[in-house]
Amino acid sequence: MYIKANDTVEIICGEDRGVKGKVLAVKVAAGKVVVEGVNKAYKHVKRSQKNPQGGRLSRELPLQMSNVQLVCDKCARGVRVGARFLDDGRKERFCKKCGKGLGEISPPKAAYAKKKEAKASAKK
Repeated sequence: MYIKANDTVEIICGEDRGVKGKVLAVKVAAGKVVVEGVNKAYKHVKRSQKNPQGGRLSRELPLQMSNVQLVCDKCARGVRVGARFLDDGRKERFCKKCGKGLGEISPPKAAYAKKKEAKASAKK
């Protein structure tokens, strides 16, 4: 799952198809995301100290993660996302269409760092 909170995503199916929004929360165990302004429903609440007015509150409900695509800044639309290791061993997300990096997933790991000395000796 390469979608994180505060990412911009595009809805690819359902009644909100084509809408772009910011991810408010990711529910990994359920495989769902909550997107700002999408999949809204009303919840009827009674008056209380927390809600002194009461009435109908509009709130966003979770969507299946398979129904959203991450938006690439360079492509300006929803794209497929992959993961790759950089030369120093960091793992990052990238756009499969243009190849632009979309943020780091994990810190550097020595096992995945490319050995510069091995490359230099192979060339000789």
